[in-house]
Amino acid sequence: MPGADGADRLGTDYGPLAAALADRDAVGVVAVGDRFDDDLRYLTRFSGPDRDYAFVAGAVAGSDDPHTALCAPALFDEQARREFPGDEVRTDRQGDPAGVRAAAALADAGHDSGTVLVPQGIPHDAAVYLEDAGYEVTSTDAVARARETKTDAELDRLRRVQRAAIRGIRRAETVLAEATVDADADEVRWNGGVLSTERLRRQVNEVLAAHGVRDAGNTVVGAGATAADLHYTGTDVIRPGETVLLDVSPRGPDGYYGDVTRTFAVDPDGGWERRAYLAVEAAREAALEAVAAGVPASTVHEEAAAELAAHGFRVDSDEVGFTHSTGHGVGVSLHEGPSLTADEPLEAGNVLTVEPGVYDPAEGGVRLEDLVVVAEDGFEFLGEYPFSLVPRERV
Repeated sequence: MPGADGADRLGTDYGPLAAALADRDAVGVVAVGDRFDDDLRYLTRFSGPDRDYAFVAGAVAGSDDPHTALCAPALFDEQARREFPGDEVRTDRQGDPAGVRAAAALADAGHDSGTVLVPQGIPHDAAVYLEDAGYEVTSTDAVARARETKTDAELDRLRRVQRAAIRGIRRAETVLAEATVDADADEVRWNGGVLSTERLRRQVNEVLAAHGVRDAGNTVVGAGATAADLHYTGTDVIRPGETVLLDVSPRGPDGYYGDVTRTFAVDPDGGWERRAYLAVEAAREAALEAVAAGVPASTVHEEAAAELAAHGFRVDSDEVGFTHSTGHGVGVSLHEGPSLTADEPLEAGNVLTVEPGVYDPAEGGVRLEDLVVVAEDGFEFLGEYPFSLVPRERV
């Protein structure tokens, strides 16, 4: 999977920042953080280091485009110039905190005072440094909003990571299909030993690593009662007949995530797990039928919930039944806008999960999840994988 260098370099559309500057009569947008700050990763495409640096977008008189600068650590100068798609990389004033360097960049651009827009998560000290320099600091959701609509280049990254995630699911299904049942011990065995959620997780993560993505600690594998735990990453023995839920959401080298979930059962008896699986399949189809630009995001959730209720499962419950939203946005954060519980209309270019599920700690859990991009008249899958409660070996 190519990185952010060379011909495959990933850009950022700063148009939404320019619009926010004009709407708020502001002189600049400032973001401060480290490589773990997803807003900063989106704005700069810069993947290091783990100490604070700054991004500045300053208004330019007579121009619709802001001047963008990355205040990077000097030791990362070459990497910053290779990855940053903006106008300027600054490695001056290395002894100053990132907020002070951001204020200096604004001053050098001719803005000694005025309103500066910052994401809500900006470090407190950075905001104080900007205020001490004479700027009025106010929060903006412009960056979060910009991240919700993906460009073609971003969709390409998402497809790549989703393909790797799907390969991880395929490996897990193959292992489960190869497994045998030890009825006397009430165990599922594979490759000479008892099959556990941790062994299965390792098989998935090996595939992810082989395809250039990181599991990021996000490979969820639950079995039986732990399949009803939405984020289970512990060790549990897999037993015959119980549901095995796999939620695979790795991160690619450009910072974008994939997200796919499938549920299987080795030697199921056709009881709760079968009824739950059929209900979740129907809810998934109902939710997908509602996805299109202009449709309120909450409608997608409501359609899934109505289908599950029609199948006799509780919805909006804390512990049993359908206990979460039908989906969320995915990008440089695993969970970002849009939310499928919000009433705002979906827009073409939104990327979101569709993941209805039902859970009962006494029985297990079933969830089916796919990643889609919203289109004017529907949606497109960013990767597809077949469905089967009973695991199969796929070609």
